[in-house]
Amino acid sequence: MFPSDLEIATNTPIKPIQTIAAKLNIDPDNLEMYGKYKAKLPLTLIDENKIAKSNLILTTALNPTMAGEGKTMMSIGLCDGLNKIGKKAAVALREPSLGPVFGIKGGAAGGGYCQVIPMTDINLHFTGDFAAIEKANNLLSALIDNNIQNKTHSLNIDPRTIVWKRVMDMNDRSLRHIVVGLGGSANGIPREDGFNITPASEVMAILCLSKNFEDLKNRLGNIFVGFTFDKKPIFARDLKAQGAMALLLKDAIQPNLVQTLEGNPAILHGGPFANIAQGTNSILATKMALSLNDYVVTEAGFGADLGAEKFLDIKCPYGDLKPKAVMLVATIRALRHHGGAQKEEYSTPNMSYVEKGFENLGKHIENIKKYGITPVVAINFFPGDSDEEIALVQEKCATQGVKAVVSHGFSKGSEGNTDLAKAVVEMVESGQNNYHQLYDWALPIEDKIKTIATEIYGADEVEYSSKARIQLRNIKKLGYDHLPVCIAKTQKSLSDNDKKVGRPRNFNITVREFEFAAGAGFIVPILGDIMRMPGLPSIPASEGMDIDLDGNITGLS
Repeated sequence: MFPSDLEIATNTPIKPIQTIAAKLNIDPDNLEMYGKYKAKLPLTLIDENKIAKSNLILTTALNPTMAGEGKTMMSIGLCDGLNKIGKKAAVALREPSLGPVFGIKGGAAGGGYCQVIPMTDINLHFTGDFAAIEKANNLLSALIDNNIQNKTHSLNIDPRTIVWKRVMDMNDRSLRHIVVGLGGSANGIPREDGFNITPASEVMAILCLSKNFEDLKNRLGNIFVGFTFDKKPIFARDLKAQGAMALLLKDAIQPNLVQTLEGNPAILHGGPFANIAQGTNSILATKMALSLNDYVVTEAGFGADLGAEKFLDIKCPYGDLKPKAVMLVATIRALRHHGGAQKEEYSTPNMSYVEKGFENLGKHIENIKKYGITPVVAINFFPGDSDEEIALVQEKCATQGVKAVVSHGFSKGSEGNTDLAKAVVEMVESGQNNYHQLYDWALPIEDKIKTIATEIYGADEVEYSSKARIQLRNIKKLGYDHLPVCIAKTQKSLSDNDKKVGRPRNFNITVREFEFAAGAGFIVPILGDIMRMPGLPSIPASEGMDIDLDGNITGLS
């Protein structure tokens, strides 16, 4: 039987973090140590001149199944593969959220022989970044309620208009909608409130889009809170909150250095949701990695219609980043799913399902090309994938002018990714890719949404609820129509209906409502019901986790 992720991670020798830093020519005095195997990196290591000469590679995927298709594992594997063929490379990733770790995933540090370590630390509290974000978010909540209670320094905030919610890094559906301020006049003013999960906090999005500490403070001050009784907007800066919030984030703004199983550098930082926010690690971490390496592999959450679109249309323009290549991850399992297979058929070879399901992958290939980039398709190999199915995918990719390479990284590590690494380097060195945005931020909001809906999702038209139209008018009155759009929708389909697998055609999308993140700097059109506080499954992954009296952990993957 193949060993578990935890067994592989536990039994792999781990190097002191100073050794990993030495690979990047980082002086040990520049490391802020968090034990023997983790460290924070100062922002002074970012070198804009070196960034322009380095090669950024984005990892994305087709629309995933519930289990995901291994983007994190493939990103780590490509990094190891690049180092194996003699390139100086690092991987830049998001940090895992405890909610999914204890819910469905059981861990999010890669898999098999393509992991980042120390795996248990990374999957649990790590360096405390999520806790700092949670505290900064909830400080603002406390200041809001304190101001409502305060009669001498009141901003006259209308409690009914407050949009800011508290956060906690745990899946707890019972906290989605709550009432605060009960228990008498000494305990605050009663009002409706709720909790989001920490990765859905705007503070998380802000941390990951900030260019420096000053930019972080400005963005925190720009957080929209609600309106006064006379309809004037209130921001965090009106509550004088940004300084204290930034203080809580003074360490969290620094990227974290760890390592892959093969001792290659991995920089982990931030973790915004991909179906609500931008779904990728911080600009600072990406720039840090580019400053210290010739090749950097980074990842965007869920399918290319969500993570990659937001990476290319929001993160890259804000960070002045220009990716040189895109690795588009596919699995035969997911292609069977998009071809009509039921869950019990996912592991059974079926050429008909794969051929029909290729329409989903084919659409994502088309979409990446709209940004001036021809992707390299990486087929993440699973036991049960037939040679005939793989050959079919490679042939179909070739008809679109795209190379498809099989990855055996899960079972073989870098040895299983050398062909993939060579294909990506060949694409980078060809110079044929020339990244550009899909749309101009100066366009009207409706035009930006329609561009994404028609070009990326394949929709015919965009419809708006009456509530969304009212909110859109308010956003324009506030002067935020110049911001990019960060569409919140299901990750399971190119459309806004998770039942429409494959490549949906002849459909419209409906904007149900709008939110806007004035601090982070984007508008959020919401399609369908998107959960900002997930719930636990009927059998949470936590039920299989334990720790014995000697500190040995089981069940974490």
